[in-house]
Amino acid sequence: MRIGLTGGIASGKSTVSRFLREAGAFVSDADEAARKVVLPGTPALDGIVAAFGRSLLLPDGMLDRAALGRVVFGDPDKLRQLESILHPAIRGYMKDEMDRAEAESPGRLIVADIPLLYETGQDKAYDGVLVVHVPHGLQVMRLMERNGMDEAEAERRIGLQMSLDEKKRRADWVVDNSGSLEDTRTQIVRWMTELPPA
Repeated sequence: MRIGLTGGIASGKSTVSRFLREAGAFVSDADEAARKVVLPGTPALDGIVAAFGRSLLLPDGMLDRAALGRVVFGDPDKLRQLESILHPAIRGYMKDEMDRAEAESPGRLIVADIPLLYETGQDKAYDGVLVVHVPHGLQVMRLMERNGMDEAEAERRIGLQMSLDEKKRRADWVVDNSGSLEDTRTQIVRWMTELPPA
């Protein structure tokens, strides 16, 4: 099976991802893929330079992410242009990675960890979606603690994504990450044993 994994900022998705790996699943991480597809010599990096200029390269040829962020921030057209370069590259990278994992270990659970799974319409590409959920108040508190921001900024950041309650409503399975780490790990192990065999 290929499962999509998603959640929201400060919901604990990376913790769940780690527990899935520990329990034997293969996890392909969209954030990791996003870093790999813009390494020097990649078509995506060449496309970014062609679209936005060589000033976005650091002296070692790596992408200056902060400079790129400043270029596209607040400019919807430029952001769309960037996404049209990055999204196909990231999806292609993840598909290749998952295909290899499936070929090496047929029957192993394959998980695609994608923060904006629903927002980018990728949920239909998977056999089901697992959502990491916490109540809104806890999400705000964790984000404030983790990033050292005030409540208004935490609410603003969370508001940029689809709400966790909406993701929960759409999910095939839900992990409640509001308790202890041990409680979350137990849910993951139980969930994996209850999945139908591939």
